[in-house]
Amino acid sequence: MKILYDTNILIHIQDPKELSPDLQTLLSIIREHGHQEVVHPASLKDIENDSDEERRRVTLSKLRGYPILPSPPAPDDYFLSLVGTPTNTHDENDNDILFSLKRNLVDFLITEDKGIRKKAIQADIDDRVFSIASALDYFKRLYNRYLPTHTLLKECYAHDINIDQPFFDSLKEDYPGFEDWWFEKCVKQGRKCWIYEEDKVIKAFLMLKDEDQSIDTSPPVPAGRRVKITTLKVDLSGSKMGELFLKMAFQYCINNQFFEVYLTHFEGENDALVYLIKNYGFEEVGKKVSNGENVYLKKFIADDTGLPPLTIAKKYYPCFKDGENIKKFVIPIQPQYHDTLFPDYSKRQMTFADYSEINIPGNAIKKAYLSRSKIKKITPGSIILFYRSKDQKAITSVGIVDQEPIRTNDADELKRIVGKRSVYSEEQLTEWAQENVFILRFKHHLYLPNPLSLKFMNGLGIGAPQSIREINHEQYLALKTGGKLDERFTVN
Repeated sequence: MKILYDTNILIHIQDPKELSPDLQTLLSIIREHGHQEVVHPASLKDIENDSDEERRRVTLSKLRGYPILPSPPAPDDYFLSLVGTPTNTHDENDNDILFSLKRNLVDFLITEDKGIRKKAIQADIDDRVFSIASALDYFKRLYNRYLPTHTLLKECYAHDINIDQPFFDSLKEDYPGFEDWWFEKCVKQGRKCWIYEEDKVIKAFLMLKDEDQSIDTSPPVPAGRRVKITTLKVDLSGSKMGELFLKMAFQYCINNQFFEVYLTHFEGENDALVYLIKNYGFEEVGKKVSNGENVYLKKFIADDTGLPPLTIAKKYYPCFKDGENIKKFVIPIQPQYHDTLFPDYSKRQMTFADYSEINIPGNAIKKAYLSRSKIKKITPGSIILFYRSKDQKAITSVGIVDQEPIRTNDADELKRIVGKRSVYSEEQLTEWAQENVFILRFKHHLYLPNPLSLKFMNGLGIGAPQSIREINHEQYLALKTGGKLDERFTVN
């Protein structure tokens, strides 16, 4: 973006006095993100009117260090009819500066002059005229990013990474220009990434990048605000670290108001990455024209709301269908199991294990819940709300049943079905199978921004569930509203 400074801002910047904290931060953000700072010739005229010859000479020398707007047009009669005919040279300079904004020579004007801001309202361009404080607020909102965190992952800059490690060999083989890309794009641009290390050796790596341009498929994917997963690689079989990285990428997108995410990948035979991402709504949209690489795109907001519930929950994950015909259930879970299944729940006490051990069912998006319940009404697409019992006594999380529930008393079958997606060890699973066990396989979709207390539940006639309990649609709607679930991610 091209940013025009009014004369009073330029004087602030060039004054030998200490800059205000807000102006320091604003200039840092503008320059960090490569915006063009320009000066209007009218500002030079303003300074030339300074009667102090030495100060005038010094200030002009500093302002000429900025790019000067070339040949800006003079205000036309219609513009002057809006803002008023100038009565002095200062007024004339203000009009010249504002008219450059009106004619879109620049994107924004930053000024502390109340007179200019009043004229901007009259010319209907006040939404592009900022004070220092309002400019700082705008650029902070534009560039501040929510960065997901995890106790086992290290967030670092690209320049902190040694790409001579064997972990990066396959990337160098697949992408002949990888090293040039790494140093030119990642290191020089100061990109951040997340890594998992064992004995200081990288075992898993994630890097994301904000984009707004088109994707060079044929035909191209139109320009839009989206996130690219530039690199996702895991060398830890069975850790569910790939699902954890997808969760983090999705959290980053949603919390920073990006509603599309994509990645590029040379698809191989029996490709594990492609199998993984397609489970969460990535679809191939073409191949890159430049190198033939497959492009996979995912959307978060449903643009086809007529699809079946399971299709919605997969294609637009974590979006889900919650209409009146969808069954809803509240499920109790003890705190120690809740901590394992939902480790990124914000209102829990962290333990030493969180910082030292890989939590496989916690990493996974697909999870399994075991019960002795005799319930028969749960079907794929049903909504399940988890009630954390004993300590917090609150509904915290929302999941969607994604496979037909199963009952078994065969230990081998139980272990095969559940895999590493439950909170139980193999020995505990064997104990579970001594009696008929109800296996509920689901995807964790969302946390309630506002966990709902037992008191709230009592007010709806739900109470504290001792086992899986069905609720009606009206009760669910009250829970949805009270829990402040984002309506953009539900389809009814």
